[in-house]
Amino acid sequence: MSVSSQRRAAESASVVVVDYGLGNLRSVSRGLERAGADVEVSDDPDAFDAADGVVLPGVGAFREGVENAGPYRDALVDAAERGTPVFGICLGMQMLLTSSEESERTGEGDVRGLDLIPGTNRRFSGGKKVPHMGWNRLSVERDHPIVDGVDDGYAYFVHSYYAVPEDDDAVVATTDYEGTFPAVVANETGNVFGTQFHPEKSGETGLQILRNFTDVCRER
Repeated sequence: MSVSSQRRAAESASVVVVDYGLGNLRSVSRGLERAGADVEVSDDPDAFDAADGVVLPGVGAFREGVENAGPYRDALVDAAERGTPVFGICLGMQMLLTSSEESERTGEGDVRGLDLIPGTNRRFSGGKKVPHMGWNRLSVERDHPIVDGVDDGYAYFVHSYYAVPEDDDAVVATTDYEGTFPAVVANETGNVFGTQFHPEKSGETGLQILRNFTDVCRER
């Protein structure tokens, strides 16, 4: 057993996966457990206080996600401000931003996300097939612990909207779908981050992402 494997075996990170009614909780939890996390799926905002990290999964529409996560908004923002790692996956990542064109497009008006990473989510245009679905190569744009060891790895995407942060430095990794778009984003302090792809469905690359997240949680 390697030194890093021995360390993972000797130490555990407590991770809460937020159960707000959307997202594949089972596969996300299994992926995190494979990565060495001690996982609790919870719909109790108080559970965030004692956790080493919080995961916000998600599959579906932006407005539904924001509304379902409404009871957890304050607890998620408080966790982020305490320095707790907060990890958004797919729709969960989009909800970390301020807004989304999806709400305007569907006539639902202005819907405010968590605003932990200022920016908006835009729909693919220019004749691109929507949703974007499949495996894409990742290109790491800057250092961040969440992407250690994953440059040029492939990840699995299923989405129609993509993040456009206000600050270019929020973009950690990109990929290409007839044009470059962010695949991994993070806030200025680095403890809030998200992946547009599903790491739990992305093979060894995704497992490395989840291991990196577990390590970040363990070291806080």
